[in-house]
Parts: sequence; structure tokens; C-alpha cells
Amino acid sequence: MKAIMVKTNRKIAVVGTGVIGASWAAHFLAQGFDVAATDPAEGAEKQLRMLVDRFWPALERIGLKEGASRDRLSFYTSLADAVAGAYLVQENGPERIDIKRALIAEIDAFAPPDALIATSSSGIVISEIQDAAKHPERVLLGHPFNPPHLIPLVEVIGGRLTSEDAISRAMEFYDSVGKKAIHIRKEVKGHVANRLQAALWREAFHLVKEGVVSVSDLDTAIAYGPGLRWALLGPFMNLELSGGAGGIGHMLEHLGPPIESWWKDLGDVTLDPDLIGRLSQGVKDELGERDIVAVQSERDDVLLSLLALKDGASHL
Repeated sequence: MKAIMVKTNRKIAVVGTGVIGASWAAHFLAQGFDVAATDPAEGAEKQLRMLVDRFWPALERIGLKEGASRDRLSFYTSLADAVAGAYLVQENGPERIDIKRALIAEIDAFAPPDALIATSSSGIVISEIQDAAKHPERVLLGHPFNPPHLIPLVEVIGGRLTSEDAISRAMEFYDSVGKKAIHIRKEVKGHVANRLQAALWREAFHLVKEGVVSVSDLDTAIAYGPGLRWALLGPFMNLELSGGAGGIGHMLEHLGPPIESWWKDLGDVTLDPDLIGRLSQGVKDELGERDIVAVQSERDDVLLSLLALKDGASHL
């Protein structure tokens, strides 16, 4: 019964409508759901509708599902009214444990007893907040990648009190709305994708700090080098291809020792004011006369083309 409920219950609640929440709302609307949103910030409804309107052309290009309409967006000043009758509540509040706990407790008190409660938290461990709910077994993490209306990835993680049923339902739901859901089986700070990003950022910041490379050249090294391959396949599959007939095993047998020596030489770095200033100035120099809004728009346009190509590929 629960597995098919999403087919009949077409209401999703979005709690917190900043950039991430608004992007989620737009995605759910494009999938043909009723979206009930709430946010206590002044002017939140106006900002939300403006962002949804901004995101909509890209969603039209991706393809709207039957019944998709911006008219199905409702905004409530009351969280209780927003979550009433929802199949899933996507929470997008500030990254503070005390605020998350308060929100989870309030959502749990007013959402239907069988509703899933998913937080978009980018780094908080779910076990630290789920016991604020009287029904913690339905509280889990549904972490998107920014912007959720374009990037398919969702990391699904249960805490120590999350039921297997809730995990299964969440995986099924996100897959059914066009996301690429992965189940992370152990809680770690930052989850998986953000930890991988953080590892790259640490070495990138270190190399700039030590004067090895400029900000601009480092961006070029990724955007015109391994980043192109990473957009198509993950690190392990790329290693499999690099290893030829012997695959990843052959690759690591030959390059394993050099790679381990590189690991030992990787730097550590602190984000002090001087480094932050150098990085900020480096990005300004890299941008030059280009308009950042135009850069973002063109990035999204190319990203949509890439996603369409990946969707049409049978082996990627």
C-alpha cells in the first residue's frame, strides 16, 4: 500500500524556501505534484515564486510531466498547514543542529503518520537530529546537489533510528521523480559527494597557497582535464577504462605505488583571511569582464545538453 501511495497522494511539502528549497519546489512541480511550501522569512513567498519562474524554462527543456504546473504551488505561513496531508516533507532549514531538531519535531507533530521526513542537510549526521521526532523511524536524509532541479544526485541516508521501510520508500520516491538516488550505508560528516569535493578543495587551496598554480590555471586543469571524464563516469569506472584489458586491477598494480607517494605528499591547509582573499581575488581575475550571471546561465545551458546526452546513452 505504501509503495503505491505516492501515485495517488500528489502532495509534497517543502519547508524552507531558500535557493535549495525553491529548486526542490520547482522540481516537484515539474514532476506533476502539488507543492505546499513554508518559510518564516519576510518576503519568502515572493522570492520563492520568482525563483520558480526563473527555473521553469530549464525544466520545460528537460520535459514536464503530466499535470506539471506552477499553479500547483501553495504557500503557507503555518508549517502545520503546509505539511498536512503530504506524502513527503523535504526540509531545507539552516545548517544548525538546534534549528534542524526544532523543525523535525514540529514537522513530525503535524505531518501524516506515514509521511516521510527528509532533510536536505549537506553535512549534519541524521542521528543527531532524528530523535527530536516522536516517530524517528521515518526521518532520513535526502541530500540533493545544487541546484536540485538540474542535478540528479540525491544521497539517501538513514540514522540509527530510521526504518528500512523508510529508506526503501525514499529510494523509490526519488527514483520515480527523475533523481539518481544512492543509498549511503554509514553516517559520516559531509556524506559522500561533499567529502569527495572537500578532498579536492583542500589540495586545490593548498596548491594555490604554496604558489604552485594560479586560481585560473587550477580551474582550467579540472574543467578541461579530469572534470570532463568525471562528468561521464565515476573515478572507479574511469580507472577501469584507463587500465585497458586488465582494467582497474592492472592500473593499480602499476600506478598504485606512485599514487600512494602522491597521497603522502598532499598538503593540509587552513582557510585563513589571507588565503580566502587570494582565492577571491583569483576568481575575480579569472572572471575578468565576464558577467557572473551570464556564466551561470551558460553553465546551466551546457549542463542541460550534457544531461540529455547522458540520458540518451545506453552504457553511461
